[in-house]
Amino acid sequence: MTEIANVTVRFGGVVALNDVSASFTQPVSGIIGPNGAGKTTLMNVLSGFVRVTSGSVSQDGTDFLRLAPHRRARWGLRRSFQREEIAGDLTVFDNVLVQADNAPGGDRAAEVSEMLAHVGLADRADKMGRDLNSFERRLTDIAKCMVGTPRLIMFDEPGGGLSVDETKQLGALILSIRDKTGAQVLVIDHDVELIRAICSETLVLDFGRRIAFGPTADVLADPKVKAAYLGTEEVTP
Repeated sequence: MTEIANVTVRFGGVVALNDVSASFTQPVSGIIGPNGAGKTTLMNVLSGFVRVTSGSVSQDGTDFLRLAPHRRARWGLRRSFQREEIAGDLTVFDNVLVQADNAPGGDRAAEVSEMLAHVGLADRADKMGRDLNSFERRLTDIAKCMVGTPRLIMFDEPGGGLSVDETKQLGALILSIRDKTGAQVLVIDHDVELIRAICSETLVLDFGRRIAFGPTADVLADPKVKAAYLGTEEVTP
């Protein structure tokens, strides 16, 4: 379980997150909101790239705020970015092996091969990073997140730039992560249909505040969410 309690983040006079709380308990959970709502800031808090002004963050009882970013990675935190971090001068296999090399124990080469097979890249393991198309880059990035016994994986707009069919494949792959690795997954994406399809629960942020959290279907039907994020007018009784 990922527990975020009363998290506030200020950058000078700007309040990026304002007393945000949520307990993510499901295998795959979503975080949505308009541009500038604080989604990536929250992910940066979890990653250790941004310090909180107040509040707490824990995962399965571990106080994240006491851990440096590299210690969170060693604990089992994995993250992908909007722009995949794929080295063009390395093969697909070596791009994933670099991540596995930072994890303790195990047969790393065998694990890399297993995860590449799982994401559908076994036949492209020797392909150079610079020659990958956008979907192959995303699949490589997911494989990187899955090696080394991850415990929490965060995806920042994984569906960006993908076709409808690729997004469906991506969604199925994300749903398989818990059974394959045991990791919990948090997903930020603007694609509401992707969030609806794969996330059991969803947090909605707007101007740094939590405006809804709960089962995804209920959240997406909330008039406040429709007004803030889906572009419809909130109806006041």
